[in-house]
Amino acid sequence: MAIRRAKAGFWLAAALTGLFAAGPALAQCEGAGQFPAWLDAFKQEAAAEGISAGALGALDQVRYDQSVIDSDRRQGVFSQSFLEFASRMVAQYRMDQGRQLLKKHKETFDRIEAEYGVPGPVIVAFWGLETDFGAVLGDKRTLQSLATLAYDCRRPELFRAELKAALQLLDSGDLELADMVGAWAGELGQMQFIPTEYVSTAVDYDGDGRRNLVRSVPDVLASSASLLAKHGWQAGQPWLEEVRAPAEMAWDQADLTIRHPRSQWAAWGVTLADGGALPADAMPASLLLPMGRRGPAFLAYPNFSVYTEWNKSLVYATTAAYFATRLAGAPKVRAGNAQALGREQIMDIQQRLQGLGFDVGGVDGTLGAQTRAAVKQVQTQLGLPADSYPDEAFLAALRRS
Repeated sequence: MAIRRAKAGFWLAAALTGLFAAGPALAQCEGAGQFPAWLDAFKQEAAAEGISAGALGALDQVRYDQSVIDSDRRQGVFSQSFLEFASRMVAQYRMDQGRQLLKKHKETFDRIEAEYGVPGPVIVAFWGLETDFGAVLGDKRTLQSLATLAYDCRRPELFRAELKAALQLLDSGDLELADMVGAWAGELGQMQFIPTEYVSTAVDYDGDGRRNLVRSVPDVLASSASLLAKHGWQAGQPWLEEVRAPAEMAWDQADLTIRHPRSQWAAWGVTLADGGALPADAMPASLLLPMGRRGPAFLAYPNFSVYTEWNKSLVYATTAAYFATRLAGAPKVRAGNAQALGREQIMDIQQRLQGLGFDVGGVDGTLGAQTRAAVKQVQTQLGLPADSYPDEAFLAALRRS
């Protein structure tokens, strides 16, 4: 599914290695020529680390897969704006099915929340976005994908660890080889766990002695809560709440790296989405403007940081958190009148920012954290509202500078 292919680029981006890294054989960027020799060396390394001969035998049919490399090089779904992405992903059929699943598995969700502190709507939203509630797991052979990416030059150390973890899942009996089919970057199961997360975090919640995130719904749901708790989820606390921001305020304070008590946001004129007063309390929150001051506005509470741990993309994280609020009873978000620049315009901005000496994380047409931070700095320098979101006026000013 497209959402999972895109996610792969973000959980991996935080761990980029150099173009070449030490390993059982030199990582390659020039096709399959050395892959068999590399794989033989990898098997020796993995055997020395305790991977069984039986699990390593599963690599005998693995071949270099150019289609995996092609997918790795062309990621780009998160160049969409929040409203574009959310309108597609938080579709009515997902809302309806999500509500049905919350009712169907109510006892399981109640038990999970009591043990891990994570509410059902939060888990179901991820479930829907990741695989359409288990309907779309991917069609790539996991070991072949991971071996190809471990051999490739971009991130060999990262994927070598994932390949070893996948083999450990075979050794443990949690999964059989036939179950190891998924997304192009090697994620597994109905929540698309990377293998290292699977090994370290998954739980056997149905009591059958296996942690099966492909076929066991209780294991899937509880393991997701386990991972969210590991990322720091706080029980009984909110995660995202739509608000209204005034026409004028200190826009540079609208930043996930900045938190103020709700009383301060209220003092600056931020209200509930329906216009009611915010609680004037000490609850810390950031003002999140995914599409700038003219678009939707949210208060992002400390639990929102767990969403960005799950996926580094702000568009994905905001959509997942918004989906969960909808499942918990919130109405549709107000669209506002934000301008959404196209991918080519964003790339133009990124190139110009790079020319000014800013590190934007690459010219990819995606408004990631580094690009938004650079936009904010330049907005401040140009005397524009520093809401971290570029519009036509910003682009025009940047072209003149």
